[in-house]
Amino acid sequence: MDSFIAFMEKHFIPHASKIGTQRHLVAIRDAFVVSMPLMILGSLAVLLNNLPIPVFQDFMNNVFGEELWKSFGGSVWNGTFGILSVLISFLVARNLANHYGKDGISAGVVSVASFFTLGGATGMSSNGLFIALIVGLVSAEIFSRLVGNDKLVIKMPEGVPPAVATSFAALLPAMITISIFGLIYTIFMAFGVTDIIESFYELVQQPFMGLANSLPSAMLLAFITPFLWFFGLHGANMVEPLMQSINAPAITANAEAITAGKVAPYIVNKPFFDSFVNLGGTGATLGLIIAIWIFGRRNKAYKVVTGLSTAPGIFNINEPMMFGLPIVLNPIMFIPFILTPVILVTVAYAATSLGLVPAAVTMPPWVTPPIIGGVLATQSIAGGVLAALNLLISVVIYAPFVKIAEIQAIKKEAAEQA
Repeated sequence: MDSFIAFMEKHFIPHASKIGTQRHLVAIRDAFVVSMPLMILGSLAVLLNNLPIPVFQDFMNNVFGEELWKSFGGSVWNGTFGILSVLISFLVARNLANHYGKDGISAGVVSVASFFTLGGATGMSSNGLFIALIVGLVSAEIFSRLVGNDKLVIKMPEGVPPAVATSFAALLPAMITISIFGLIYTIFMAFGVTDIIESFYELVQQPFMGLANSLPSAMLLAFITPFLWFFGLHGANMVEPLMQSINAPAITANAEAITAGKVAPYIVNKPFFDSFVNLGGTGATLGLIIAIWIFGRRNKAYKVVTGLSTAPGIFNINEPMMFGLPIVLNPIMFIPFILTPVILVTVAYAATSLGLVPAAVTMPPWVTPPIIGGVLATQSIAGGVLAALNLLISVVIYAPFVKIAEIQAIKKEAAEQA
């Protein structure tokens, strides 16, 4: 194990670290972090409108009328998921321009204008997300390069307010950037593509979501995040851009299907991982905490760290375990930390695909305690039962490794006393 860790630190970690700090991926990740509260609120609005409790639905319909009381959730969805692509287009461009030391606000505004130039009015919700990401990155690259060119600066006379001077300095770069996207739209029109957003969604985005919805891809995602974390890299942050590009459209499609009385089409999404896999955080470390309380009480070091980590772990915060136990570069914990999420994904995917548990259609806050999160994500008690089962499985997997660590700790303590 030591030779494996040394090999990974020498040949793998430097490249993975570069990927984790790559400016385009960081811009995408941070954009989704900012928009996360809106996505959670939109999911809760869908949950409220479709809460599977007949007594509640009948009461609200009789007192307020179905159209009136559901208008609240509908309007909230329109202000969150309904404009998600527009927000992402702005935030990605702003973040990337800020990285280059340019005016991020202007870059974000130009990106939104470019998005609508490509026909973004038909794809403001999550179906235009991929196009929004591309437009945000490309427009920011173009704008950031043009805005630094002295030949494109309209100089204003002295005494002009700084805000006015700044806007005129960005005028020509903004016009050129938006015009480039207008030219792209015209070219597509010449080839008979009248709706770029919808065409891209049908040809690329939807097939990609279907591919990412498979069990092998879910197992791969479950493996990558803890694998990176083991070497001290924030795996969740590195995988987040990919997860969110899959997550938002899948949540929207599932919610729309449920509203229409159909079966949710996508199993794999972020609440699927949050509710059934990352129980206590990456690696399902709440199971490790429980296993230590039950089977590792004689390991004094583990017991102290676990006592400090229990409360955060209930709310899916596991950094105290990662670096305090530690799990990072801990050879004993390598196998269960990597293996547990893969097994939990397999169990959860099988239960959902067999119809034993509904697919996740809402996105509870990631700090929602396990079991409760499963109920909220699936709008079903079955989701809570599955989460409880997976938590039990994680305890069973971690238990023998906790005993191994305890035995080694006792031997080390005895040797030191001798």
